[in-house]
Amino acid sequence: MYKIIGADGKTYGPATGGQLRQWITEGRANAQTPTLAEGDAAWKPLGAVPEFAGQFPPPVPPTIGPFAARPVRQTNAFAVAGLIFGVLSFLCCCRFLFGPLGLIFSLIGLSQIHEHPERYEGRWLAITGLVLSLISLFLGLVLLMLMLATGHFHYYWHFNRV
Repeated sequence: MYKIIGADGKTYGPATGGQLRQWITEGRANAQTPTLAEGDAAWKPLGAVPEFAGQFPPPVPPTIGPFAARPVRQTNAFAVAGLIFGVLSFLCCCRFLFGPLGLIFSLIGLSQIHEHPERYEGRWLAITGLVLSLISLFLGLVLLMLMLATGHFHYYWHFNRV
């Protein structure tokens, strides 16, 4: 004879082994249902009682679904090119060649990053290239104006050297 504690917290029984098997098939008892066998001092799960151990299917391990990987963001190539041309325009004497290229590539990179943020990264690369290009072009224009104002710019001497 057995006593069980139901899902509602009430004690049922004494019940025979046949009655417990019927309750298992009806879903009223399961392997975790607390059970007290006649003569036992402690409650234990119904699945741990040797007479009922074979009544329950083995526990099914949880299945692992397919891995849902996030798309990998890549650094925008235009942003990288804008940064490279921005640095070159700032460091080299060809400001009026590399400066506009840095501006164009940086702006294209920023536009693509803004349109597809899930796909591209590198916003700060593009911004840095844009700032360096703008500073370089501004400095180049200031230096050109100073050279023209002071008379140190000789077109013939700079561009037609033999």
